[in-house]
This record gives sequence, C-alpha cells and structure tokens, in this order.
Amino acid sequence: MSDLRLATLGPLLIADAPAKAAATLTLDAALPVDTGALIPEPGGIPGRPARPRLVEHITLKGPSLRTPAGIAALVHAIAHIELNAIDLALDICWRFPGMPEAFYRDWLRIAQEEAKHFTLLREHLLTLGFDYGDFDAHNALWDMAERTKHDLLARIALVPRTLEARGLDASPAVKRKLVGAGDKKAGEILDVILHDEIGHVLAGNRWYRFLCEQRGLDPIATYAELATLHQAPKLRAPFNLEARRAAGFDEAELAALARP
Repeated sequence: MSDLRLATLGPLLIADAPAKAAATLTLDAALPVDTGALIPEPGGIPGRPARPRLVEHITLKGPSLRTPAGIAALVHAIAHIELNAIDLALDICWRFPGMPEAFYRDWLRIAQEEAKHFTLLREHLLTLGFDYGDFDAHNALWDMAERTKHDLLARIALVPRTLEARGLDASPAVKRKLVGAGDKKAGEILDVILHDEIGHVLAGNRWYRFLCEQRGLDPIATYAELATLHQAPKLRAPFNLEARRAAGFDEAELAALARP
C-alpha cells in the first residue's frame, strides 16, 4: 500500500479482533499521505467478530467482582472499548480529507496505541481463563461514529473530547475496583492506558480548536450545540480534572462541565 490513508482501511475491515490489532500495529507510519484524496466508502466498516454479542448498554450487568468471572468481565469491557477505539482512529484517517498531514499521522499513532492497549488486555484476559468475546458488549462508541460520519468537527468533538475524555474520568475508580478485587496486573495496564489516553484527548483538543478557528466558531458554544444535535451522553461528575488539564482542556471548558 502506497498511501497511509488507504492503508488504514485494511485493518479497519478485519473482523477478527486480535488480527485487527496486529495489523494496525504493523501499519507503516512512514507511508506518504494523500491528504486530499476522496476515498469511496467500502462495505463492511468496521470489521467485527461474531462475538461478543452486542446488546443495549443499559442491559449490561457483569458478574460480581468477588468472582473471577466478574473481574474478567470488567477487563473484557475495557478491552471492548479499546477495540472500538482502534476502529475509530483508523476510520478518521481515511474518511475525512483535507486536513494537514500531521492530522493523519496523529490518528495512526493513536490507532496503534489503542491496538497495544487491546492486546495487553486480551493477553491478560487469557491469563484469567477467558478471551475477548466471552461476555456481552455494547455498540455505543460506534453508534456515535455513525452519527458523526459526515462532519469531522462533530466526530472530534464527540469522540476524543467526550467519550474518550469520559475514560479519563472513569479510570481511577475502575483501577481501584480491579486492584481492590486483587487484580494488580489490570491496574498496571490501566496506568499505561491512562497515560496514552491523555495524549489521545490532547490530539482531539488540538484538532478541534484548529477546526473551530478555521470555521470561525466559538469552541465552547459549538461543543454544546454539537452535543445536543448528536445526542452525546451527559457528562457527570466526578471529573478527573488533573488528567483533563493535561489533555488540553482549558479552565473555561472545565468550568462548563459544572453547569447544568
């Protein structure tokens, strides 16, 4: 493959989850980028395995964390988020033309870090006696990708700056649960993920502001409009303000979180 944006379609279309992650990790970050190419959308985006079964988010309830299956179910839920994050980062590369070359290289790097996260979690699941696909999961992350597929500004506002930023907020509590249940290895993996995800949200903030400036839009007012238009989840406390600051949210944006 001679173009980075076209190359990202390869792993995006792979159904097998470990193979998708492996193929993402082998993408050549040095490939040239045709920033202006209009790439027709192929069928089958994203490639997905037959398992896990996808159900409504509100119906998901894992076993007790007092059981090995409960610990594995929580690790599985995080792995599912990371698999979706691979697809989201790959999708943004091929789908949206006309951005600077650095934009596409940012999202390829992010896709490869998400692939690393999925692989770490899946390998840990195997040590617990389970595998990816053994528990039900939801499709909320990709549902947002579908709702924002025609507007790059909305995609960046509502995926890295909303859904992934919620991960920054949730990470400390999830780590406490897993470590408290005796899974110190999962806690170590979550530390790696949190470190990398701060960088992913930082990239989202950087490119969101780039687009707002390019379009002459106020970032805070525009975010509120996009969140309403695309039915983004309501952000609720507690917020990981330290991580959000490190990820590039300014004080005005953090203050807006507290408003009803």
